[in-house]
Amino acid sequence: MTDAFLFGSAAIILTTLVVALLRVMRGPSLADKLIVLQLFGTAGVAFLLLLGQAFDAGTFLDAALIVALLASVTAASVAARRRPNSETTAMPQREAP
Repeated sequence: MTDAFLFGSAAIILTTLVVALLRVMRGPSLADKLIVLQLFGTAGVAFLLLLGQAFDAGTFLDAALIVALLASVTAASVAARRRPNSETTAMPQREAP
């Protein structure tokens, strides 16, 4: 692949990240912000992989792996933190017929 194609693809991904950053500032709910967080992780990994291929450097590949791991752990922890606790939110009991 040519370097121009790789750098062009990286620029498109950076543009997507800027639009996502604007969305996270305006996002009304936590679900919107969580999806943007996942987008940051995915786009960050893609950006680092494209740069690693363009510069032929393994350091970018290592950084992409770290970003992927951190994004998944962060998303899982935010989702687990927002999940209702089963002890405090009991299901309403049905009355017997």
